[in-house]
Amino acid sequence: MPAAILLDVRDERFAVAGAFTISRGSRTEIRVVTVTHSHDGSKGRGECVPYARYGETVEGVMEAIRAVEGDLAAGLDRQGLQSLMPAGAARNALDCALWDLEARRAGMPVWQLAGLSTPRPVETAYTLSLGTPEEMRAAAARNATRPLLKVKLGTDSDLERIEAVRAGAPAARIIVDANEGWTLAQYQALAPVFVRLGVALVEQPLPAGADDALASISRPLPVCADESCHDRASLSSLKGKYDVVNIKLDKTGGLTEALAMAREAEAMGFEIMTGCMLGTSLAMAPAFLVAQGAAYVDLDGPLLLAADRDVPVEYVGSQMQVPQRGLWG
Repeated sequence: MPAAILLDVRDERFAVAGAFTISRGSRTEIRVVTVTHSHDGSKGRGECVPYARYGETVEGVMEAIRAVEGDLAAGLDRQGLQSLMPAGAARNALDCALWDLEARRAGMPVWQLAGLSTPRPVETAYTLSLGTPEEMRAAAARNATRPLLKVKLGTDSDLERIEAVRAGAPAARIIVDANEGWTLAQYQALAPVFVRLGVALVEQPLPAGADDALASISRPLPVCADESCHDRASLSSLKGKYDVVNIKLDKTGGLTEALAMAREAEAMGFEIMTGCMLGTSLAMAPAFLVAQGAAYVDLDGPLLLAADRDVPVEYVGSQMQVPQRGLWG
């Protein structure tokens, strides 16, 4: 008798705590696609956040996931999924659901299935969204005890904003995300000043596809690839231009590729940042495994939401605890 295989794909909405603003716009809620893959009584779940910057929509991602239901019924596994679907949000949700399902059927955690060391809590950045300098100073002051703040930038008055954040949180380490909003001249002007203000890193200062100039200049402020970085195929084009790569599961197309990418990136001399889209704890749990040993961790999505999953990841201040297996993995 054939095994019973079911695929449930849902569009879910979660409210943001207030509003979350970057240079491309503001959001008061997020839409995520949640996948539940059931097989003979066991269930595995995954979540993805379709991102318009990469041409993704919720509807398109859901359609792409449902299109492989027959392949899953025919025995499609994680390895086959890598060649069947391209990197991106749809594959991420399915890949993570397959990991979760495999772990539950095997009776062991995902980290053990993947041959990883026992995971430990990690310290995550806490993101301050874009606002006026006064608003950002106040937000920094409210979070001044957090050891690492990530500041959204990408405007013509970013120096004023960083000075305000530094005034609000004198002791915090700072990283900034320009979201492709700078020119080369802006990077060169701001970098030495930001270093003096204690900024450790800038994410994606130049637009993806227009970042070759980074290879021909000194980079006193280390530069992290985000929009220019997707999966292992991206890495060769980043060499010499970037110092750090931001590995996000919604870009790699899941945990399977993310783990392989982290290994290859480190072998090529890159430092690793583990990042996320604005998602729930279900999206953070698999990314937590990639964050083990990363130089920078940015998995604060649930801290920015007004509501989360029924079984959330626990955060003690900025320390992300090991996710419960009742959530994922």
